[in-house]
Amino acid sequence: MTALLDAAERLGRDELEALQLERLRGTLRHAYDNVGFYRAAFDKAGLRPEDCRTLADLARFPFTVKADLRDNYPFGMFAVPEERVRRIHASSGTTGRPTVVGYTERDLDTWADVVARSIRAAGGRPGHKVHVAYGYGLFTGGLGAHYGAERLGCTVIPASGGMTARQVQLIQDFRPEIIMITPSYMLTLLDEFERQGVDARTTSLKVGIFGAEPWTEQMRREIEERFAIDAVDIYGLSEVMGPGVAQECVETKDGLHIWEDHFYPEVVDPFTGEVLPDGEEGELVFTSLTKEAMPVIRYRTRDLTRLLPGTARAFRRMEKVTGRSDDMVILRGVNLFPTQIEEIVLRTPGVAPHFQLRLTREGRLDALTVRAEARAGATTDERAAAARSIAAAVKDGVGVTVGVEIVDPEVLERSVGKIKRIIDLRDAT
Repeated sequence: MTALLDAAERLGRDELEALQLERLRGTLRHAYDNVGFYRAAFDKAGLRPEDCRTLADLARFPFTVKADLRDNYPFGMFAVPEERVRRIHASSGTTGRPTVVGYTERDLDTWADVVARSIRAAGGRPGHKVHVAYGYGLFTGGLGAHYGAERLGCTVIPASGGMTARQVQLIQDFRPEIIMITPSYMLTLLDEFERQGVDARTTSLKVGIFGAEPWTEQMRREIEERFAIDAVDIYGLSEVMGPGVAQECVETKDGLHIWEDHFYPEVVDPFTGEVLPDGEEGELVFTSLTKEAMPVIRYRTRDLTRLLPGTARAFRRMEKVTGRSDDMVILRGVNLFPTQIEEIVLRTPGVAPHFQLRLTREGRLDALTVRAEARAGATTDERAAAARSIAAAVKDGVGVTVGVEIVDPEVLERSVGKIKRIIDLRDAT
């Protein structure tokens, strides 16, 4: 195993923290000198880059949030002249201006390196074929996975998203060992395999690397059983780099090792912003340590997790993200996450792993309806039993009363990327 680790993965904790502090101080200086937003934010807080003398001192510096990136659209957060930027990515911008990120040539090299490290940790090896079903274009998933797989020495099949029937055919014909895809789209592929009468367990796939959205242990078991593969988690977000910020190791599947030589993690209280000790759950915050074009200082991801000691790697782990602070539904005073419903749906007989949550307003009160698809062949009695079981499990496990609607197979919208679990109709009712 040691032979598969690169030099940074062999660093002792003291060596790693010394490297982190050196890179952190350089990043703070780079951001202060070259990004007006950070210079103003540091000055307002009465801080200079040299005030960071230890890693703990980072907690004194202000946070960066998504709105800051949107307010500086398009290139106000860049720390290098535009002629040094070799690539630009952006979010979809469905809730406002997109967030724009840029990469220098060195940034692209770093990105390819950390994704290659991630694929290797997932079980990928040079010569493996990698079917990339993340979306290409402005979304970071497709190209991030693509260049990382090539850096490792893999053969890339750039399938992107969509054309699901063709994807199934390509998997059968090209025989890839690895697929990189969102978990919700993997379930869409499974539906297509079944529609074509093909047993998904007979494919060449050995490893699935799943990212871009939260998913649960129950979904992991569903995918592993029905595809006969190892399902592992990859983490990233465009504001920090893209995919490849952290990766679950195939031999342990016990959380994602953060590539701490490039990304410094903190977990903070979502409400107070106070830094929490390792082991306590809160909101994940990242500071980039090696980015040139667009360094980020204490970027609040809104992802909820906790930091844990390393296992398969020396780097610390982040627990699997199963919720986001901005995905939380407060229903009659109770906090609810879509992943809590997912766990219940996946263990309910007669129901497929496709569901949506519909929020409506009844009088002055919010109401939630779980819409879940029946499995093919489920009888009327089985559907009614499933609805009762889901409603009871939500009431007992989460503490709220919800409506449950079991719909026909393939009624709910299928995902070719990040699935939209919550449909908020409260303003329309």
